[in-house]
Amino acid sequence: MEKFIIALDQGTTSSRAVLFNKEGQIVGVAQQEFRQIFPKPGWVEHDPMEILNSQLAMLSKVIDDHHVTPKNIAAIGITNQRETTVVWNRKTGRPIFNAIVWQDKRTAPICEALKSQGLEEYVRDTTGLVIDSYFSATKIKWILDNVEGARALATKGELAFGTVDSWLIWNMTGGTVHATDYSNASRTMLYDIRRLAWNKKLLQALDIPGSVLPEVKPSASDFGIWKHGDVEIPIRGVAGDQQAALFGQACFTPGMAKNTYGTGCFMLLNTGTNIQQSKNGLITTIAWGLDGKVEYALEGSVFIAGAAIQWLRDSLHIIDQSKDSEYFAAKALGVDDVYVVPAFAGLGAPYWDMYARGAIFGLTRDTGKDHLIKATLESLAYQTKDILMAMEEDAGIKLSSLKVDGGASANNILMQFQADILATEVERPEVIESTAVGAAYLAGIHVGLWKKEDIVNHRKVQKVFNPAMEAARRDKLYRGWKKAVERCKGWAE
Repeated sequence: MEKFIIALDQGTTSSRAVLFNKEGQIVGVAQQEFRQIFPKPGWVEHDPMEILNSQLAMLSKVIDDHHVTPKNIAAIGITNQRETTVVWNRKTGRPIFNAIVWQDKRTAPICEALKSQGLEEYVRDTTGLVIDSYFSATKIKWILDNVEGARALATKGELAFGTVDSWLIWNMTGGTVHATDYSNASRTMLYDIRRLAWNKKLLQALDIPGSVLPEVKPSASDFGIWKHGDVEIPIRGVAGDQQAALFGQACFTPGMAKNTYGTGCFMLLNTGTNIQQSKNGLITTIAWGLDGKVEYALEGSVFIAGAAIQWLRDSLHIIDQSKDSEYFAAKALGVDDVYVVPAFAGLGAPYWDMYARGAIFGLTRDTGKDHLIKATLESLAYQTKDILMAMEEDAGIKLSSLKVDGGASANNILMQFQADILATEVERPEVIESTAVGAAYLAGIHVGLWKKEDIVNHRKVQKVFNPAMEAARRDKLYRGWKKAVERCKGWAE
């Protein structure tokens, strides 16, 4: 009997279900975009019911469209946009407020209050993170403080918090399982990544009752059962999207790194069982929990990557589809004067400036949309270089190759520029959906369908981009980028 695994890839802009066969090949994909809600400048929300309904619809669609017998589905794996915060009523199962998205900046004042209490070093040592509105903790506090009756319900133990994985698991299991995995827990700014426990001091500092928190499990574990008709399908793998991509790219050895070009851009470097603290503005995160041990990674986060391409499409209307960016950028090759710094949600690593805002530099009378599109694409590569340099310094190694994935990695002009500006080869696999691959393998490993080495054997490289830019030009371009970033910092303070 043929066996399948389904990965639910719940992202920032869409919900996807990806069907894998026993050889680890994708045999079906269903995808649906959902609304982005912007109530005020710097605020970003999602409707949790829309996330849930779109994700369940895609799960059913991929089963129905590909005529898969539900009994042949060995397990479901879940990977999700991280840090996005949902708080719901345990009795009704309904969210008490929209999901506050990882890009949201409304909790910057709460972060400042924590810093004024001298908690920065404690947060870094305990959670591996920096105090920033990016992470879940301050979002939970904001909801409890600002939604009428929320704090009273939380005190009575009637509210539940979860990142999006927990929200999906709760609903898919009929409210019987309130859980998350190590990788997602490590993104909340409330989890002690050394002791593997929720941290009472930080909960107290933010006035968050421990009763709202989910149980934390290994990434390959029993997360309950989803019923499709009368068939019970086990949920057996969960990981935050970037950790899932690291796993899906088979970065199992310390020193291996990947970069995912999604809504944001996220580079992770495997550090094995060692917790490596950064001196250069990177964060330490749990990569995954598997086979009775926890492994860690250094991470650099670029908040706006593919979202900058969507901005060209949806706000400026200068491209019809994201993939058109490659065509227009090709028409401006050789023109290097324009820089776009897409700090729409502040700047992430290594700058960590909540008050930075986006800007365009170097405009002249003959600047056209081609130059703007090219510069926006290049901003993804420049931000990646910022992180890679910090990573190499922290880890004391020179990366010889960067594994890439995510939607924008399909763009050949971007990938060649990435190799050029890094002076490092860039390796793109045949399957660039590494987040879904990672979630599928975690679930498949738990049910005995695969072993870790199968990921290495199944993974195929589609193209390698080798650096071809002269060093003098590379240095000049990067100096211009750094100058542009400096002028964006602190704008909204």
